[in-house]
Amino acid sequence: MTADDMSATSDAPDVFAGAEPFSNDGDGERGALVLHGFTGNPSSMRELAEAFAAAGYHVELPRLPGHGTTVDDMLTTRWADWLAEVESAYQRLAARSAGGVVVTGLSMGGTLTLATGLAHPEVKGLICVNPAASPLASDVVEMVREMHAGGDATMPALGGDIADPDQTETAYEATPLAPLLSFVDDALTPMSSRYGELMMPLRLFTSHQDHVVAPTDSEHLAATYGGEVQHTWLERSYHVATQDYDKDFIFTESVAFADRVTA
Repeated sequence: MTADDMSATSDAPDVFAGAEPFSNDGDGERGALVLHGFTGNPSSMRELAEAFAAAGYHVELPRLPGHGTTVDDMLTTRWADWLAEVESAYQRLAARSAGGVVVTGLSMGGTLTLATGLAHPEVKGLICVNPAASPLASDVVEMVREMHAGGDATMPALGGDIADPDQTETAYEATPLAPLLSFVDDALTPMSSRYGELMMPLRLFTSHQDHVVAPTDSEHLAATYGGEVQHTWLERSYHVATQDYDKDFIFTESVAFADRVTA
């Protein structure tokens, strides 16, 4: 290791306990790519990744750049950085998953799931939990742009929307504005008219009460999707449904869906 490598390593912020990426070598030929959301980290999707691992799947759950460390670490990251990390994880997974890959994500992880499906039509199926799938309201975007232009780097946090009082999401306590604008401009806006191109089956879970992503995002996705859609409304959970009251149902249904589309 060079002196520059050592310096770069020592300057890197620590990763939260539980926010580490997860990788599993399964005992079969099927793979599951599992993706967390904006300002979150792998902890919100770890139990789902472990459910796939327990079912024999090869699994990759990457930690997106700038996530699971500090808000400052995320400030310089953009959609292209997160998408590149997902693509790298997909390639690692596909290389050992001759039986096919399913992709699943929560919130922005759902957006990344849809982006992966657009890039890789060979994907066997997509699973989205409360996905961000439509552009934000124009007045909200304008407010964020004005805050950012005025010198603000962050605004109050989006994370932690869980109905179960015994569960906590270890997301950031602030939302970085420049990355949020990149998510809107580089992902949500251009992708929202392309879901008709997706032909692999979609398993969609949507919370009736979601204080982060409007349920209408799921309705838009289901209405414009090109392939088969199986949509379930969640009655007891808020946004982070993979850590909420309906999580076991989501895990069981996701594995069953993956088993079917990779059979």
